[in-house]
Amino acid sequence: MSERDDDNIEFDFFEEPETREAAAQQRAERRAPRGRPPRAPLRPAAGLTPLLRLVGLIAFAILVVVLLVLWVQGCQDDKKRNSYRDYLGDVAAVAKDSETVGRGLNDLLTTPGLKQSELQTKLNGLVQQQELGVAQAQKLDPPGPLRPAQRSLVEALQFRVSGLQGLARAFEQTKGSSDAAAAGAMLAAQAQRLVAGDVIWDDLFKESAVAELKRQQISGIEVPDSNFVQTADLASNRSMVPIWQRIHGASTGGTPTGLHGTGIAYVKVLPAGAQLSPTAENTVEASTDLTFVVGVQDTGDNQEVKLVVTLTIKQSPTPIVKKATIDLINPGETKSVSFADFPQVQFGEKLSLLVAVDPVPAEKNTTNNSAEYPVIFSLG
Repeated sequence: MSERDDDNIEFDFFEEPETREAAAQQRAERRAPRGRPPRAPLRPAAGLTPLLRLVGLIAFAILVVVLLVLWVQGCQDDKKRNSYRDYLGDVAAVAKDSETVGRGLNDLLTTPGLKQSELQTKLNGLVQQQELGVAQAQKLDPPGPLRPAQRSLVEALQFRVSGLQGLARAFEQTKGSSDAAAAGAMLAAQAQRLVAGDVIWDDLFKESAVAELKRQQISGIEVPDSNFVQTADLASNRSMVPIWQRIHGASTGGTPTGLHGTGIAYVKVLPAGAQLSPTAENTVEASTDLTFVVGVQDTGDNQEVKLVVTLTIKQSPTPIVKKATIDLINPGETKSVSFADFPQVQFGEKLSLLVAVDPVPAEKNTTNNSAEYPVIFSLG
């Protein structure tokens, strides 16, 4: 083989791949449709991008409007809630002041040895206090839906003023009378106005306000209560006749007459409801709601007031002593007082529980004024 032949062979070896690539490219060009350029990448239509932007802007605007509406609605709800809360807070202050006047009347009518002149002065003072309460209530500005309830609130307070004024007039008009029954009936009729005021407050103010709060879907705001009459039977002839007799007798300088006396009727344990025995050992379960209920009876033929009842658990080194007061009790009547909250009783030891009621003026027999019960406290 010649040198030229060797050169030709070397040339053919290096040029063959290029020739194959060129041939492949020519075949591809022949297959491709003539007159069409290569396909360009897909792009959005010319008018689609502005449309998408517009849709986005509209959606954003809707979101802003919704958020703004929710914010405004939330502000309105807060404003409405605050108006109810502020109004009922002002009512609570009026209610508290009126209850204070009611307690003052209760204390006045159950004060031992009270004379007519003292009663008249203090009763007129209570009238003035309650009149100020009416004036304060009339200045309150309720939310629109509570205006009918507001009118009932003022009416309830006005009945309290009227009742107090009526009691003052009745005591004045009967101070020279000897007819206790007629005087008591006159007083009871005036006291019924005080009861009416409590009913109006409960039924026409409180219930209406509670219903309106529920309708407005407002929760967490308490509608205040107000109980003027502290002793349930105060407005009865049965209570007013002896009240008049006691005050009338003190005014004329008389000393207590007739039979006076009180006594321990029973001692019960709650929540079990068992009655303690003074002669047998009593096992008492000491739970968190342990309560002793002491019944006291008026054993005389006169009304008694301000009875102080004392309960003592005799344990060492520190006895437990609790006191309660019965404001008023009529002849033959039995009333109860409750004693609760005993966190430090001693368990498993035999102890003594003593209950006693203080003697009343002119009481001669005091043997039944106290009773003692053997008890053992257990954990159940």
